[in-house]
Amino acid sequence: MIKRKQDTILKVTEPAPLMDFLIAKMGGMARSSVKQLLGQRRVKVGNVVQTRHDFALNSGDVVTVSSGRGNSQLTHPKLKIVYEDDDLIVVNKQPGLLTVATTPGSKETTVMSILRAYVKKQNARANIYVVHRLDRETSGLLVFARSEELQHYMREYWRELVTERTYIALAEGILEPREGKITTWLTEDKRNAVVYSSPVDDGGDIAITNYKVLKTSNYGTSLNSQLSTINYQLVELHLETGRTNQIRVHLASKGCPVVGDRKYGHGNESSPIDRLCLHAKVLAFIHPVTEKTVRFESPVPKEFNRVLQ
Repeated sequence: MIKRKQDTILKVTEPAPLMDFLIAKMGGMARSSVKQLLGQRRVKVGNVVQTRHDFALNSGDVVTVSSGRGNSQLTHPKLKIVYEDDDLIVVNKQPGLLTVATTPGSKETTVMSILRAYVKKQNARANIYVVHRLDRETSGLLVFARSEELQHYMREYWRELVTERTYIALAEGILEPREGKITTWLTEDKRNAVVYSSPVDDGGDIAITNYKVLKTSNYGTSLNSQLSTINYQLVELHLETGRTNQIRVHLASKGCPVVGDRKYGHGNESSPIDRLCLHAKVLAFIHPVTEKTVRFESPVPKEFNRVLQ
């Protein structure tokens, strides 16, 4: 046992559940006290905060127990931390929450403002830096850097670092073929914040989306039609590029806009769900510090599947 910077550092010599290991190594600490340490996010395995009492330790692992109470737990109805280490924070956000403020000095609650308050509870000098963004109404996975240097690195080498980026959309209409690749050139009109798509190179940015229809169903009727049946499809999408509004524009260009899309589709006038039905399901990338691939997956929102039943 080594004391350093008020932390207790413990080396694992044989496989064991984290709870049993801590009880054995922390001077006979009660099970309830160990659960409290985990709940307060004061335990790390390697450099990753661990809250699961049944986490399986392997020989050679290093467990660090913080002696302070600085590691607060994030509690917010629209944001959950799914991964955290000394370099990065990966979160799962709900729809309706902006990634960052769109205007300087805005008082609106954003993912950035929530995380900044969270890290400053741990360390008043700490900060957080956005690596990429999701639209306000898109749910799912986002990664943030804990340093400006790391933010710049990840932004510059984002395409090289990301090994998998998968979205799930609930779309209107029938995609044909059911599996394929959409390639167009996108141009953003910043005056009205709309992205236009061209099937030929018109000077815009090339955008490539691979898609696959997972499930199709009929649901209800359109409110502004003569009781015609609407087809809904659950679509898996893999990005080769990451342009603004890329998925929304690409699906709309195929005549199958994302359900609830007010900008490129029919909005809520025919939608069975009061939200934009787009979700960032999988994010995998090479960790810029450890150089190991990390992969995160967020469940498909239940309301997407309910529409198809």
